[in-house]
Amino acid sequence: MINGLNELTKRVIPCLDVKNGRVVKGVNFVNLKDAGDPVECALVYQENGADELCFLDITASSDKRNILIHLVEEVASRIFIPFTVGGGIRTLTDIREVLTRGADKVSINTAAFENPKILRDASEIYGSQCIVCAIDVKFCHERKRYEVYLNGGRTPTGKDALEWALEAESFGCGEILLTSMDKDGTKDGFDIPVLKQITSMLEIPVIASGGAGNAEHLVEAILRGGADAVLAASIFHFNEHSILDVKKNMKEMGIPVRL
Repeated sequence: MINGLNELTKRVIPCLDVKNGRVVKGVNFVNLKDAGDPVECALVYQENGADELCFLDITASSDKRNILIHLVEEVASRIFIPFTVGGGIRTLTDIREVLTRGADKVSINTAAFENPKILRDASEIYGSQCIVCAIDVKFCHERKRYEVYLNGGRTPTGKDALEWALEAESFGCGEILLTSMDKDGTKDGFDIPVLKQITSMLEIPVIASGGAGNAEHLVEAILRGGADAVLAASIFHFNEHSILDVKKNMKEMGIPVRL
């Protein structure tokens, strides 16, 4: 182990959901509340021990506009931890632009589903380690399975979540960001069934997102759900829990983390 890191180290990743230039947080992808300035939030999270930071322009795809690149550049210029950026990224040109402006990884959701070849092309050009496929899922009671949604959770596809995750992996993405729409913002824990289903079938890392309410939930996502990283927003934005305290709890439970 070097500097507390090895290949088994689990990551804690705060997420900045950005709308109109401000960090927001809602429940089940709606009823958004203001949670602060993206640059200020990013600096606080870096200082508090975040392993990475995720920046998602949550209305770029549904508004059919480009990502807020000036904000991406401003955040990237102020932090020194790995920085993932997503929202409205549709083309290889968009990917190049975001990486050139300081992002370390690019998260692609709607465009990847509509044109999976972009995952392969981007992975071949920039390396799979910086290409993340984001998948938003919701349980369909009628068909008794988890299905994929696009455009910030606004567009149902009817596609089975596991099926799409396996396809995305085959197209070369290096990581899956799996968000449960049913659990998003509820703070009552991650959706362990879908998380376990996908982590057990994929070889690439899976980031669990949606439902974190306390440190125990993050522990559960890793130990029971098989996640390689846990992403959270509400519990950090509103100072309910600190990243350091969460990591200490994870360490006490035998999970290798960087303190």
